[in-house]
Amino acid sequence: MSDEGFPVEQIDTSRPHPARMYDYYLGGWDNYEVDREAADRVIELFPSIRPSARANRGFLQRATRFVTAQGIRQIIDIGTGIPTSPNTHETAQALSPEVRVAYVDNDPIVAAHAGARLTGTGNTGFFLGDVREPETILDHPTIRELIDFDQPVALLLVAVLHFVTDKEDPARLARILGDALPAGSYLVLSHGTADFFPDGSQTKAAKVYEGATATVNLRPHAEILPFFDGFDLLDPGLVQVPLWRPAPGDPVPDADELRRTGTFYGGVGYKA
Repeated sequence: MSDEGFPVEQIDTSRPHPARMYDYYLGGWDNYEVDREAADRVIELFPSIRPSARANRGFLQRATRFVTAQGIRQIIDIGTGIPTSPNTHETAQALSPEVRVAYVDNDPIVAAHAGARLTGTGNTGFFLGDVREPETILDHPTIRELIDFDQPVALLLVAVLHFVTDKEDPARLARILGDALPAGSYLVLSHGTADFFPDGSQTKAAKVYEGATATVNLRPHAEILPFFDGFDLLDPGLVQVPLWRPAPGDPVPDADELRRTGTFYGGVGYKA
């Protein structure tokens, strides 16, 4: 199931969109020239963005496998972005085919691909929504059809809250979404930071997004931790994403690798 019939003119090709730029960082093709030009400026200023994006994608997949292994059978993925396989539902359903996934994004181009890549089974759905309007997301018919709020849910806020300004209060948005979840639920969250780049290269690259449909708001560790309020942060805590429970057999990232992939903090919280 997916939202259908939105006007084509809703796809804004006049300004770069973060989801399409992220697709480009990952090597995808679902982007426009305006996105590629902006992304290339970011890469020129901050070459680590590409390996960091891949590291963040790896965190998403490991965390999804983790919550599924803990018995989670329903997931809300907000800010899913352009579909890149393996997607959240492919990762989760490889362990448990009955997992239901509701995807949410505010870019109509994601909706254009949802039918082919995100909603090919009866256990998945997509709709246009914005994390800045959490009540609208929680009340959406697709959520109500797929998600039973009397049972534990995994909420994925992966690389999305750094597109929310301080004025828009990302902690409040995370709290509203988290409060809607029952005990036994999980919060999977990653967020951009400049903590590991004292040369200012990442901050300069973030300014490219000032001409995009959403700005990037990099935050230090201490400002990201409150997004987990109401959840017990699981080991190893809020860490650079390559350090979050690397898969067995994966090489432990050394200092050089962490310098190349230190753009995102990631963590998983449990609601007791």
